[in-house]
Amino acid sequence: MTLIDSLKSKVFRTISVPDDLSLLTTRDSLSEAEPADAAMTSEGVDAIWSSVEDLYRSGIFPGISFCLRRKGRVVINRAIGHSHGNGPQDKPDTQKVLMTPDTPVCQYSASKAVTAMMIHFLAEQKALSLDDPVKKFVPEFAANKKHEITIHHLISHHGGIPTPPADVDPEILYDHEGLVKLICGLKPTSKNGGSMAYHAVTGGVIMGEIVRRVTGKNIRELLRETIQEPLGFRYFNYGVPDDEIHKVAVNYDTGLPLVFPLSTIAKRALSVSWGDVVRISNEPRFMQVIIPAANLVASADEMSQFYQMLLNGGELNGKRIFKSSTICRVVAPVSKMWFDGTMVIPMRYSEGLMLGASPVGMWGPYSESAYGHIGFINIFCWADPARDISVSLQTTGKSLIGTHIGPLARFLFTVGRHCSMKGDPGDELGSFASFKAPFQKMLRKMMIGV
Repeated sequence: MTLIDSLKSKVFRTISVPDDLSLLTTRDSLSEAEPADAAMTSEGVDAIWSSVEDLYRSGIFPGISFCLRRKGRVVINRAIGHSHGNGPQDKPDTQKVLMTPDTPVCQYSASKAVTAMMIHFLAEQKALSLDDPVKKFVPEFAANKKHEITIHHLISHHGGIPTPPADVDPEILYDHEGLVKLICGLKPTSKNGGSMAYHAVTGGVIMGEIVRRVTGKNIRELLRETIQEPLGFRYFNYGVPDDEIHKVAVNYDTGLPLVFPLSTIAKRALSVSWGDVVRISNEPRFMQVIIPAANLVASADEMSQFYQMLLNGGELNGKRIFKSSTICRVVAPVSKMWFDGTMVIPMRYSEGLMLGASPVGMWGPYSESAYGHIGFINIFCWADPARDISVSLQTTGKSLIGTHIGPLARFLFTVGRHCSMKGDPGDELGSFASFKAPFQKMLRKMMIGV
């Protein structure tokens, strides 16, 4: 390593990346279909995988797993790097474990999409209505003039309680009753859904409590019964059993350290610093509790299958999980693109999902039909009906500003370009250079998409 490379590694907190990635790459070749069977070309598949390799070469992500389905067929199901070891803070003798397509990963806020589906499932069963006030199921939530806030407001980030108090002790994550009490006591920042602001933790807590009070079960049990067991997922639930904790990929604080004002914005949303989020998520007890907004654990393939199920209108592998009418409601926008008071960027939400946009959006160029959710800014899971794809990018490096911004923009562009459908604007996408600037601007502004 040259002196310049060494300095770059220390400043950007990047990992050591070899020239030859073949020894760090694992793939489920048996599951991957021929490109032609998914209406793709070998060149297109190679270009997409090359963009994932470029993400790894940025040095920000110790481990990456990636699964792409097109027209319901698995096209890519591979991983690069390590699930444990080779992080910027690891010692040279830290044991290294290769990342694989089956490695379980903490989804952070990508969990929210699954939690939202549990609420939609109960609405489908007529156990509740999203137009019901939250107080109908959690009476104490009505405190401080929150009596008219509905489940719809909460699930679409219009609930008026986007953040816990600034001085909250992170230990309250492990005290469910105390956390519910704390959130119920909050004063709303806006009246009756009047303002859009991303609810990083608070909304998930209350939705989990609604599930418990409506069904008498915790949301982990409901998820196991509705999705995990019917679809045969090994993980795909909040946390993991104690004997599986050691298998969950380790997360690393990478990239440039956050400074004011980014550090202040991030802490306002999370109530703790960026680095503390990473540290807490690596604690074994974080995998033992239920945190509906943040600790779903799943493999890349499981998340891709989840979005394929949504893409199919609620069915997967011959098993009906949700009614098609439910999926239609889930993916419908609740408002036009609007300024998000927490993330400080324009956003477009449905009742539980982050929506795409044109000419450029969170899910790439001409992605107005796409829907999904990010996790701690570096996990991307989405479906795009216009391209007939379901995508899951799992990463273990947690960076806001770093050397990955350009490669991430190229990755999103490359997926969109090589999965375009005839008649879709993606067919006429020009060179990446024409989209590079708006992509990078968007990604730099995505402050705290946890």
